[in-house]
Amino acid sequence: MAPSSLSTRLTLLALLSASTFYFIYKSRRRLKPLKQLTLNRNPRKGKLFFITQTGTSKAIAQRLLKVLSSNNIPFELVDPQNYEPEDLPKESLIIIIASTWEDGNPPQNSKFFVNWLAEISTDFRAGSLLLSDCKFAVFGVGSRVYGDTFNAVARDLGKRLRGLGATEMVPLGEGDVDGDALESIFEEWSQKVVAFLKGGLAVENDNGIVYESDAESLESDDDDDADGGGGGEDIVDLEDIAGKGPSRKKSVNVAETNGKLDGKRDMVTPVIRANLEKQGYKVIGSHSGVKICRWTKSQLRGRGGCYKHSFYGIESHRCMEATPSLACANKCVFCWRHHTNPVGKSWQWKMDDPLEIVNTAIDLHTKMIKQMKGVPGVTQEKLMEGLSPRHCALSLVGEPIMYPEINVLVDELHRRRISTFLVTNAQFPEKIKTLNPITQLYVSVDAATKDSLKAIDRPLFGDFWERFIDSLKALNEKHQRTVYRLTLVKGWNAEDIDAYYKLFSIGKPDFVEIKGVTYCGSSATSKLTMENVPWHSDVRDFSEALALKSEGEYEVACEHAHSCCVLLAKTEKFKVNGQWHTWIDYEKFHDLVASGRPFNSEDYMATTPSWAVYGAEEGGFDPDQSRYRKERHHKSKR
Repeated sequence: MAPSSLSTRLTLLALLSASTFYFIYKSRRRLKPLKQLTLNRNPRKGKLFFITQTGTSKAIAQRLLKVLSSNNIPFELVDPQNYEPEDLPKESLIIIIASTWEDGNPPQNSKFFVNWLAEISTDFRAGSLLLSDCKFAVFGVGSRVYGDTFNAVARDLGKRLRGLGATEMVPLGEGDVDGDALESIFEEWSQKVVAFLKGGLAVENDNGIVYESDAESLESDDDDDADGGGGGEDIVDLEDIAGKGPSRKKSVNVAETNGKLDGKRDMVTPVIRANLEKQGYKVIGSHSGVKICRWTKSQLRGRGGCYKHSFYGIESHRCMEATPSLACANKCVFCWRHHTNPVGKSWQWKMDDPLEIVNTAIDLHTKMIKQMKGVPGVTQEKLMEGLSPRHCALSLVGEPIMYPEINVLVDELHRRRISTFLVTNAQFPEKIKTLNPITQLYVSVDAATKDSLKAIDRPLFGDFWERFIDSLKALNEKHQRTVYRLTLVKGWNAEDIDAYYKLFSIGKPDFVEIKGVTYCGSSATSKLTMENVPWHSDVRDFSEALALKSEGEYEVACEHAHSCCVLLAKTEKFKVNGQWHTWIDYEKFHDLVASGRPFNSEDYMATTPSWAVYGAEEGGFDPDQSRYRKERHHKSKR
């Protein structure tokens, strides 16, 4: 909409005298209940707007629409990006289901709509009676973990509409997608809306007839801002999972009891569990999970292992992917779970026993391995090996070091001579410092600058950059094998060679894994497309440039072309007499752990086979495996 158009229309509105608006407004407030009900039979349908990023608010709006329809209350579902906000003065009934996105901003589909309301509400030419013929209700869907920005969009919309003279049918409803109360809060709020629209439009009091919602909104207006964001450091589930959570009315108790009377609750709500199980995850207890990897299936069938097999000698068919914490402190744009796991800043959930987690993980993993029996290519020998996992990748989903008993869990795995590869997202430096020896400890280095890290990882912590740097420093203090994991996203972080190299001196990792981002399909939570996925040649070029920048400190050691992944290694440590030693002697590692004596990464390194070395014609594919190429039936383009 052109500025001149808005200015012209506002000027025309200003031509109507304030006294005329006042007369109309006062007249409407003197109407008898019967006439007020007659006004509700306006042939123009009410508008039910959904302001959404991930589809949650739209789903809630669709539910409300069904309720309204079943009560013969005509409403139309509206996407605000397809609505002309200058038509708002024509509306008599508005309901808005609004989510809040990053930094308290509105989702993309509603930015113009929300900004228009913000501008018009502060323009003196519009006046405070522009929407005096309109009644409205707003329900917010958000996460208390964001503190002051919790349901910021919904709160602001209510404030703007009231400021333009609209009448609030029922007080603002605030849904927190954590815990068990979102359903009941929404149900209670929607019933009030329906009751209002079906006839509870007016009540008689000592001063005459007033709108029911006027009386309620007068009580709630003052505490709307005073209530602030509520929740503070509360831990919540992601808005886009449509979980369930406590209402704003109970926010005082939430901080004290974490949503339950005993102060404990399950991390995995029924909705989160359903989402994860739909993706193939096996949920363990109340906060852990395990899943069989496609590379596990691949090596079981003799079709090759993953890049960890090429770089470090991991047997993919004997590797178990698990996590003791499905929660994370980031909402990364390339998250392949599409943000169906919880998020949080600290541990405030029920805590399951680490031994039980390990036992259940192995049990569920072996059951999934057994399902491979009879699959073409799976030999009895490989199947039996797969039933006895020797490696555990604690990188399945979430942030494993959030789990308070992570050291006990790791020690239990090592006691069973199961190696550990643990990945942390660099937001908990103190946890890194207190970690017991890990076979190989990773820190995700998803960006090299503060701005790009915020854009890519979308961290919950306000001091995310300081935590990131402190995590790298903590990594430098570890004696076992350490790795920077870089995920290249074209157009986001694939050009910052100098900035990445500056980070090398902070953590001084043994290795740097550089991998192209994996495109996992379209998602409302991510802006990535196939255009953001680098080719293997792009990853190679980036890796070579980074190695060159290090002036020999690091060299390109290995690659796995299938995974679009390249490994840099510290030359002085792992290149012995011209031969790379990036592989791991796992039995020696377990012996060193069992001895209780101090040891370092050089004490359990092993020779890298020639086929895994960078530049080998095999491209990191194990020649003992049989490459399988899927037959294509589509016609070639001419």
